[in-house]
Amino acid sequence: MSEPTVQRDELQSAIEARKELGAELEPALVDSFVERIEQRLVERDEQRDKDLTRKRIHQKEMVLGSMALGIPLMAIAAIFTGLAGVIAVSAAIVLVAIVTAR
Repeated sequence: MSEPTVQRDELQSAIEARKELGAELEPALVDSFVERIEQRLVERDEQRDKDLTRKRIHQKEMVLGSMALGIPLMAIAAIFTGLAGVIAVSAAIVLVAIVTAR
């Protein structure tokens, strides 16, 4: 079940509980419902932060790895193919950086 549907169901339950319990307990019901929504928002923000951190770490590892592999490849390309090989290896490193940035 999707999150908006769950929230809608919880809101409907809170409204039904208010009808059964009366107006004197309404502030407690509203506070409880708002607290659950706020908790979900905090959890969602924490998950986004974790995902962003994981993505940045992966991006950094990929770029540094391609650069580390690029050093011997560039030397080999310079020896055997000259400038064209160096340009090809450099382009591959740039391509890895661009792809991991997306």
